Amino acid sequence: MAVQQNKVSRSRRNMRRAHDALTAANPNECPSCGELKRPHHVCPSCGHYADREVIAQADEIDLDEDAA
Repeated sequence: MAVQQNKVSRSRRNMRRAHDALTAANPNECPSCGELKRPHHVCPSCGHYADREVIAQADEIDLDEDAA
């Protein structure tokens, strides 16, 4: 089993981990609806990508009518 030769101080340990921080997302505005979306992804609110509709969004479905 590997055993360290000398103690690694808190400062040196934390300096090694200085580059491990997560970066925040970079949302863009959808050109068709104006909602925030991830870059190079289909807009989850309107279904558009690159000024064309990729996913057809269904109207609101009333679950009471479908269950009967």
